[in-house]
Amino acid sequence: MSFSRKNVNLPPLDLNPRSPIKLALPLSSASPPVLWGARRKTGLVYSRNDIYYNRLERHSAKIHRCLHLRNSEESRMPGEGGGAESGLHRLHRNCYDPEYARMEAWLDEHPDFVQDYFLRKATRQVVDSWLVSHATPTSSSVELSSPTHNQSRGGSGATTPVRKISAHEFERGGLLKPMISTIDGTPTFLTSTEGQTGSGPGHSPTPGRRQRRSRHELRQLDEKELIFELVKDICNELEVRSLCHKILQNVSMLLHADRGSLFLVQGEKATCQTVGPHSQRGRYLVSKLFDVCSKSTLIEMEKKDEIRIPWGTGIVGYVAESGDPVNIPDAYKDERFNHDIDVLTGYKTRTLLCMPIKDTNGDVLGVAQVINKVGDAPFTEQDEKIFSSYLQFCGIGLRNAHLYEKSQLEVKRNQVLLDLARMIFEEQSTIEHVVFRILTHTQSLIQCQRVQVLLVHQASKGSFSRVFDFEATDLNGEDSESRTSPYESRFPINVGITGYVATTGETVSIPCAYEDPRFDHSVDDGTNFKHKTILCMAIKNSSGQIIGVIQLINKFDDLQFTKNDENFVEAFAIFCGMGIHNTHMYERAVVAIAKQSVTLEVLSYHATASLDDAQRLRKMRVPSAANFRLHEFTFDDYIMNDDETITACIRMFLDLDLVERFHMDYEVLCRWLLSVKKNYRNVTYHNWRHAFNVAQMMFSILTATQWWKIFGEAECLALIIGCLCHDLDHRGTNNSFQIKASSPLAQLYSTSTMEHHHFDQCIMILNSPGNQLLANVSPDEYSRVIRIVEEAILSTDLAVYFRKRGAFFNIVREGPRFNTEEHRELLRAMLMTVCDLAAITKPWDVEKRVAELVSSEFFEQGDIEREELNITPIDIMNREKEDQLPLMQVGFIDSICLPIYESFAALSDKLEPLVDGVRENRDHWLEIAAAQSLIPSESMEKDSNDNMTISKPSTPDSDAPSSPVHNYNSD
Repeated sequence: MSFSRKNVNLPPLDLNPRSPIKLALPLSSASPPVLWGARRKTGLVYSRNDIYYNRLERHSAKIHRCLHLRNSEESRMPGEGGGAESGLHRLHRNCYDPEYARMEAWLDEHPDFVQDYFLRKATRQVVDSWLVSHATPTSSSVELSSPTHNQSRGGSGATTPVRKISAHEFERGGLLKPMISTIDGTPTFLTSTEGQTGSGPGHSPTPGRRQRRSRHELRQLDEKELIFELVKDICNELEVRSLCHKILQNVSMLLHADRGSLFLVQGEKATCQTVGPHSQRGRYLVSKLFDVCSKSTLIEMEKKDEIRIPWGTGIVGYVAESGDPVNIPDAYKDERFNHDIDVLTGYKTRTLLCMPIKDTNGDVLGVAQVINKVGDAPFTEQDEKIFSSYLQFCGIGLRNAHLYEKSQLEVKRNQVLLDLARMIFEEQSTIEHVVFRILTHTQSLIQCQRVQVLLVHQASKGSFSRVFDFEATDLNGEDSESRTSPYESRFPINVGITGYVATTGETVSIPCAYEDPRFDHSVDDGTNFKHKTILCMAIKNSSGQIIGVIQLINKFDDLQFTKNDENFVEAFAIFCGMGIHNTHMYERAVVAIAKQSVTLEVLSYHATASLDDAQRLRKMRVPSAANFRLHEFTFDDYIMNDDETITACIRMFLDLDLVERFHMDYEVLCRWLLSVKKNYRNVTYHNWRHAFNVAQMMFSILTATQWWKIFGEAECLALIIGCLCHDLDHRGTNNSFQIKASSPLAQLYSTSTMEHHHFDQCIMILNSPGNQLLANVSPDEYSRVIRIVEEAILSTDLAVYFRKRGAFFNIVREGPRFNTEEHRELLRAMLMTVCDLAAITKPWDVEKRVAELVSSEFFEQGDIEREELNITPIDIMNREKEDQLPLMQVGFIDSICLPIYESFAALSDKLEPLVDGVRENRDHWLEIAAAQSLIPSESMEKDSNDNMTISKPSTPDSDAPSSPVHNYNSD
């Protein structure tokens, strides 16, 4: 774009052609600004206009400041009602340089230049300031918090405040009361109190907008300017009520009409399902803004009753249905005019102009009507054109307002549903409490006379196991505040409709019950109640199964149940279904827990020793440890009876000073030992005698090495308890079998299955009445003892042993530091393995007897695997490979036993006899293997330590894992 002298009034310029001039390209060019020197090289010619253009650019900082100040001032102006003030006047008022005023005047006359300059030169700050000053303010942010957030959570539905909002208020296009805020700022749907601001009928979601011009100022404008001003007045209005009020007042001003009315279209287009004598789902026209004059205020109009006009009825209905305008010069001569309106209002209608308001798709959104043109003249064709032109913009504004209202309603609707869901899920202790909340809040939400929830009988679909009912007057009774559960079976069941919904899952909405063939008229016989409208819907659980039916009867004010009601109940029914299902599951869990508690109580009674047995044991003499030979590594319990094993255990507790140190009740100790013994099953090897032998070996090692000084009393107590309890309730099968058989224990514990079960049994006995061995220890000591007991029992799993032994061997080589918890923990874990496998260190006759017991138990497990699980057992459990036992024992000693016992002998020379016993037993197994020709006798020789060795092993390495690696282990 170029400028010529004839269309530009240039102020005097003092040009200096010698000074370099920075100039932007003409407006028609997209190139960036360059120096004049660069342009001169290209041979471009520039004119005096270009120089003036540059003169403006040299004042860019001033222009930016001018624009910025102007925008800032406009954003701070309170409104235009008190008289408009031009930007030029404001510049003079603020004592700006007159040159700025002339420059602004020139800019006002050349908007193309201003736009181009703004696009190229405006900074981000200027753009942001412009956006702030011209942005459409939105409604105050609504935080979606619960209106009952600060309410105390009671134990029943009666303590939950019933929401004072109706689903009727969410009807599309309805003039809603907005969600208000309490004093502390918490949004709520509850009824507002007097004196609250920002929640009145005239409250707009676009606060802070400039005030409208006065009517006097608007009358001074010509027709185009007036239409433009009135369009601006409504284009940013997003609140339907305020928008409609403005439209009416603006239309009356445009057409010089005395007053006007505006009707909005509501309802849905009639379909084959909705057409009928009792159907109210078709479209109709509604107005709360009737006969609005120039002096009417929105607050005054809101106090008037709502007017409804059927679709196609009267002049307004005709215009809405046909979409054509109607201009009537004499209303009383038109048969469509209703004279009763004038009688009611006391106002005589003479001339009338009625025209539809359409959206961009041509759909009728409403009808605007103006009455009685000033001067008693009829409305002209020019009036119709002006009316039509303005209503086109009104249609866009109404469409936007409807969309905005719809989005706000959706937010509020979601909030209501979420809050209702919270109320349901807040307490699910009993089905009565949950259903009571469902009934009370459904009735309050939908505003109907009765609500019923019918729970479907699971065995017979279509029949109901329980029927809960609620009436609107139930909360007004004397016991309303204390009531925690609904009434049951007060009202007759309409089996025809509820049974249909329960079997089909379809939603049934009946506008007139007596005209529906599924309705049983006899339910109203002998009652003072009459069914009119019914809404019945299925309640489903998360799996989609029908678990109940909710039925709403007789909406207030003789209204029909609308699609909006159906949507609300359908969404709410989803939460109801989950709430009822969860409550059923909770009740079942409570029953299961109760049964489990009773079962545990019975088992505990039978699993714990009797008080008589404990008192009998208490009176028995406890021989010394020397008498029992408890300090000897070669100890053998073969000749001892069960009572002697128990008294031997008591002696261990006494000699370690555990009874005195932990203030144990002696009778409780006796009963606890008897209960532990009683909870070992009568299996071949992993029985009470094995646990007793493990405890004896732990006692002998602690006393022989004096390691009780390293561990202290608490750890010694935990180790002895761990040894006695490490195989509690062993079933004669190992961890691998539990997993293969998918036993309940394997489902409870994925690793160290049996060891976890042994520990749980240990805790059960310790907590049983009369067996609380640790009742007198401090809480800290109790926690520490229990933790070490758990570690000790879990360490008897050889999988744990293999995981930890590498670190333990390193400690032995580098020198242990048993003053650290880490080293003591490893020592305790390895010590449990040493005691668990101690039979391998015993004299040969004891070792051979124990090995036969272990093999027998393993073969029994192998037989079960073959017969019940249809799998081939591993070699050590395969009875068909019984002859390989000697070689497997040698492999077990070499891979498991010797390394750990040699490491302990390195820690204390007092434990050398254990290593010697292992080596001697190894030699015996080698001799048997040679005698059975499992290995050639010439391959056997003695090493420098006089130990029997095999020069060329005849068994592959795989024999070691096949050896009874788990034979002395609990699992």
